[in-house]
Amino acid sequence: MPGRAPAHQIAYERLRDMVLFGQLAPGDAVTIEGLVARLGLGMTPVREALRRLIAEGALALQGNRRVHLPRLSGRELADLGFARAAIESRLGALALPNVTPALTSQLREIDSQVDAAIAAGDVPAYLRANHRFHFTLYAAAGSTVLDALARSLWLRVGPSLRVVCTGPSGIVLPDNHKLALAALDARDSAALEAALRADVQQGVDQIAAGIDAGLFGVAGGGALS
Repeated sequence: MPGRAPAHQIAYERLRDMVLFGQLAPGDAVTIEGLVARLGLGMTPVREALRRLIAEGALALQGNRRVHLPRLSGRELADLGFARAAIESRLGALALPNVTPALTSQLREIDSQVDAAIAAGDVPAYLRANHRFHFTLYAAAGSTVLDALARSLWLRVGPSLRVVCTGPSGIVLPDNHKLALAALDARDSAALEAALRADVQQGVDQIAAGIDAGLFGVAGGGALS
């Protein structure tokens, strides 16, 4: 069909979304045959998509025709946080001159969805809305290079942000999305960069606490079949 994406691209996008948006938790394993059946695609495009995701560090080969979502080590988490903070604060600074009142209003609506998902403990909804908040802002930067790098880093760290919904309750943390929105209103580049860096670091700290608490110690869903 004219305009239809190649099967390997469809497979990649669907598997990427499974990684990003909560269908797999760190430590979970999936069988290649299970993915083929679940996606309704052929073995070849699924294998090609898996190769891409393994190369990006989002998945790892486990053997026995399985792949798994890796758990992050403390060093990996710190390095990913450093890279995210540098790239995403730069994307924010580049985006600011292009941010319109309509875009700020859209970001506020997305952030309300983030808050609602956290309150409900809805991991997939939180992961989707949080990702959408950031990349809706970063799209205004117009930097295909930095945007692609940020997306690649999120594939590795984003799934572990599930601890925001599943970790200990009752912890009151600064709402860095709100600080970023205030910086957008004030057209304050330094404040926007600081809010984005703080948001990244807050996520790193929460994931590290989740690792220490053993929240990633047990695979969440086993193998798909």
